[in-house]
Amino acid sequence: MSARLLPLLPPNGPAAEHYFVPEAKRLSGNPRQSLWPHYTNQDATFFSGMWESEPGKWRIEYTEEEYCEILSGRSVITDAAGVAVAVNAGDRFVIPKGFVGSWEVIETTRKVYVIHEAKA
Repeated sequence: MSARLLPLLPPNGPAAEHYFVPEAKRLSGNPRQSLWPHYTNQDATFFSGMWESEPGKWRIEYTEEEYCEILSGRSVITDAAGVAVAVNAGDRFVIPKGFVGSWEVIETTRKVYVIHEAKA
């Protein structure tokens, strides 16, 4: 079988999974989040899809490498040293493995994500 190209999120793509940030990570609010997983490779180390969150703030600690493209909304990502970066529709960035801080959704935010997480 040969590999084929996969559009990121085809019109008949996956149904959304909905969840809330675990209480232990929440800093403010109780944002409902939605995930549209699109692709996972055979050894489960590479993922892509779309994510959305309602306003709120929570702690983050990355064990993976993540490329993000913000499609809509406004968020602020703050590192452990207190350096804050606002991200808005059209912004593209990478969050490296080991990043610790917080993610605050100011205005409901939707992003495309591509994640690589090496096996331990």
